[in-house]
Amino acid sequence: MHIWVDADACPAVIKEILFRAAERTKTHTTLVANHSMRVPVTQYVNLLQVSKGFDIADNEIVKRVKKNDLVITSDIPLAAEVLEEGAFALSPRGEKFTENNIKQILNMRDFMDTMRSSGVEMSGGPAKLNSTDKQTFANALDSLLAQHRS
Repeated sequence: MHIWVDADACPAVIKEILFRAAERTKTHTTLVANHSMRVPVTQYVNLLQVSKGFDIADNEIVKRVKKNDLVITSDIPLAAEVLEEGAFALSPRGEKFTENNIKQILNMRDFMDTMRSSGVEMSGGPAKLNSTDKQTFANALDSLLAQHRS
């Protein structure tokens, strides 16, 4: 298993959890981003910097992902694409995207986009990541990594 991280929008605290998990489980992890960022000096974590542009990082992940890899992303269309490739997808909040739930999640996303584009004012956005979200992510990550090892 290789972990691919849609790193431009991934919260720093989630990256830190991933760095520790990569080292602990000896799982190669690649952060894909369109800007430079710090990664720990370890053989298990690296940064793949791509050019700036719409979906460039997402397209690079889809191009490189293999069956049974894990992709960390909050981008629902990207999650759907990697699921089609036989990979796993997990949001930074610990939500597992699966063949069983991705269509419903995509439909809700599209509905919300339609509402916004039709002039319906939608305030807010996702709530700030809290300690429960971090724990949920860490537990889901550990579960997926343990499944892969067995």
